[in-house]
Parts: sequence; C-alpha cells; structure tokens
Amino acid sequence: MEEIKVFVENIIELMGVTGPSVHVLRHILLVLFAILFAWLIGIICHKILVPLLLKFTKHTDVKWDDVIFNEQVLRSACNIIPAIIIWILLPLIFYQFHVVREVLERATAIYITVMSARTAFVFVDSFNNLDTGAQRSSMQQYLKSFCGVLKILLLFIATVVVVAIAINRSPLALFAGLGATSAILMLVFKDTIAGLVAGVRLTSNDMLHCGDWITVSSAGADGIVEEMTLTTVKIRNFDNSIVTVSPIALVDGSFTNWIGMQNAEGRRVTKKAYFDFNSIGLLTPDVKKNIINRGYFKAEELNDDDINISLYRKYMEKFIASRKEVNKDLLYIVRQLDSSQGGLPLEFYFFLINKDSKPYEHDCAKIMDCAYAIAREFGLVIFQSQNVISLR
Repeated sequence: MEEIKVFVENIIELMGVTGPSVHVLRHILLVLFAILFAWLIGIICHKILVPLLLKFTKHTDVKWDDVIFNEQVLRSACNIIPAIIIWILLPLIFYQFHVVREVLERATAIYITVMSARTAFVFVDSFNNLDTGAQRSSMQQYLKSFCGVLKILLLFIATVVVVAIAINRSPLALFAGLGATSAILMLVFKDTIAGLVAGVRLTSNDMLHCGDWITVSSAGADGIVEEMTLTTVKIRNFDNSIVTVSPIALVDGSFTNWIGMQNAEGRRVTKKAYFDFNSIGLLTPDVKKNIINRGYFKAEELNDDDINISLYRKYMEKFIASRKEVNKDLLYIVRQLDSSQGGLPLEFYFFLINKDSKPYEHDCAKIMDCAYAIAREFGLVIFQSQNVISLR
C-alpha cells in the first residue's frame, strides 16, 4: 500500500505540481490507479483464469465439477474480485476524507454482498443440472427441493447483511434480534415450509416425479408433470393447457399416477358389450353353417347343445390372442358379467402393447369393431336402449 502512495507522490513531484492542487491530483491519480488495477484484475480473471479452470474441469474424470463449476458460476464469481480490490484500496485513496471513504466502503460492501449472493444463486442452480441417471430419480427431486430452500436461506442472509452494512451494525446483532420476529417469519414462509414438507413426502414415498402422467380430478388436471417446486406442481394437460397444483393438495387429497401403466408391458383395455337376451340360445342350423363356413370353428368342434354366446366368448378369446397389438403374456379374457335390464354384458379384458394414447385408442377400436361385427355371425344382437338394431 505504502509503495503505491510513494509511487503516486513521485509522479506528482515529477509533474512539478505544488500547492493545494497536490491533494486533488493525488486523489485523482489514486482513483485512476485503483480503477485501472481492478479492471486489469477483472480482465485477467475473465480471459485467463476462467478458461483455464474450464479446461481443467473438462479433463477430469468426474462430471459433477463440469456442472457445478460451469462458466456462469465462474464468470459471476469474477465480477466480485474487482469490487474487492476497490474495497481494499479505499483506505489508501481517501485516507484524508473519512466520510467519503466510509460511504464508499459501505456501498462497495453492499455490492460485494449482492454479487456474492447472485453467485451463490447461480452455484445452487447448477445442482439442478446434475445428471442423477433417470428423469424420475428421487435424488433429483431432493436436490431441487433442497436448492429451493437454500436459495431462500441465502436471500434472507444476504438481506440481513445488506441492512447491517447500511445501518453500520453487526450482522450477528441483527440475527440475534430476529428471534422475536420468528413467528412473523413462520407466517410469511408458511406455504413454502408446508410445500417443502409435502414435496419431500411426495418424493420420499415415490408418489410423484417429473415426467409422470397423473390425473387430479379436483383440479381438472390430466397430463404430464413438467416441473415440481416447493409451492407448485406444474402439469401440462394433453390439450397443452398448464395446470398448477399445490403439493399440499396432492398429499392431503388424492390423485392417480399412471406410471405403473407406463412402465408395464401393456396398457389395459376393459370394454363391455350388452347382448339382447332374445338373441341368446342354441345354435340354429343356419348359424352353425355360417360359423363353419367363416372358419370360426370346425364341424367336429361343434355340438348340438352349444350356446351361441358361449361359442362367441370362446372365439373372441382366440381372436384377441391372435392380434399382434395384444400382449399375450398378460391376462386376456372375455367374461360374462351380471345380467341387467340392458341385456347380458360381456367384458373384453386384455392388454395392448402400444401404450401411447393415439395408437392405443386406434388399436382398441380395431379389436372392438371386429367384436361387434362378428357377433352377428353367431346370431347375437347388440342391445340398444332406444332401437334394438339386429346385426343379422
């Protein structure tokens, strides 16, 4: 420090300046020197240190340092160093103007605090980019919740430090005095704390993760979870509308998570068809001849006491098993349900291989179209409440 002051005094002496102008020129030169020195340090950090550190992290075997110490974090940290240089040199520059020095020191300290908090935010956000190996990883959700809480804590600490610097008080004294206002803080951050607890319950119990297809009837949500934060769960419906739901509502209420179906080897189909009781009976010669000609059954497989709907159920099970869209390794059955005023219901139960919504609906429609059309070949009539239309 003294060497810098002596160097400036020598320059003034070489310039031949005397009298009251010496003080003014001395402070101008010191200010210019401090600005130039801080600028050079900033250039060195941005142009030399940052590229070297980035090159070093890329050549390491681990990947976490590439994410955490990324370019945004390093460049944000470099913005603090010139301010620290200025803050150190202020006592040297304004050693004769104590009031100006104190004001500038406070302003510089506030700037350093704000930029440090900003760097900490960027650093914390880097944790969200860590690859945990899967989109549904619980670790990823924990990191996201932890980062949200940590950013709130950092913001709170930075605010207290800035206020302490502005009023020239010790930050520790302000922290000690916050005990009386803890109830107010709990009230202000009530939703955040409750959302954090609900978010931890959702992830720790493996109830919900980003990428899941969920249905929340109470909120009109039916789509993919795009984002989970401390206070909201963002869901993109299949019509591309966005619905935000509180994690508390999901924990305290109920929702359907279709991840089990998404991870399974097939998507279930349960369809019902009601048949007119008047069309159910023994095989007539015409129906028997028709199903033999169609190749549904061979003549030796049929008996005189066969019931048309029984043969229809048996054939439809073979038909479903023959379809390439159906997963034969999972349960498939055509079963009879309890009779009703609407007729005798048959339930078609099977699993389709393609689970995406559009091909799933098309494959399901193909099979059920055949089920309705083939019924008339067995002399069966699909029941309709208004008009009973014969399919013969």
